[in-house]
Amino acid sequence: MEFVFEGIVFAILPEQSGTSARGEWHSQNVVFEMQTNSPYPRKVSVKFFNKRDDVARLVVGAAYKVTFDVESREYQGRWYTDVVGRRVEPKEAAQVAQAEYSEPMPTAAPAPMAAPMPTEEPAMPAQSAAVVDDLPF
Repeated sequence: MEFVFEGIVFAILPEQSGTSARGEWHSQNVVFEMQTNSPYPRKVSVKFFNKRDDVARLVVGAAYKVTFDVESREYQGRWYTDVVGRRVEPKEAAQVAQAEYSEPMPTAAPAPMAAPMPTEEPAMPAQSAAVVDDLPF
């Protein structure tokens, strides 16, 4: 089953490579910032396995449509899950249309200024002789 999300390239991590019984392999993770309606952006690391040309075309800060699979595997009693990228397509045309017709994001109002802290201790009120200190200590 394949899934799709749209995101902006946040970081391209260093390539890892090696040799297995099947031959030479290359793996590279790319961190995308997912475009959601949430005010808090979410980042997801997508692993591209033997897709050097696809990763070489990616530009940090550019928007892409990413098709991916989720795979889990067990190793020594623990489970590990990978987000494996299948295809990456630039989202340039949709990005231009969105910029033309989108409304600017509302900005939060600045926090009100707090009253300044006093620099001197307040003067103690004068006690009258009629005040009795009735504390036991």
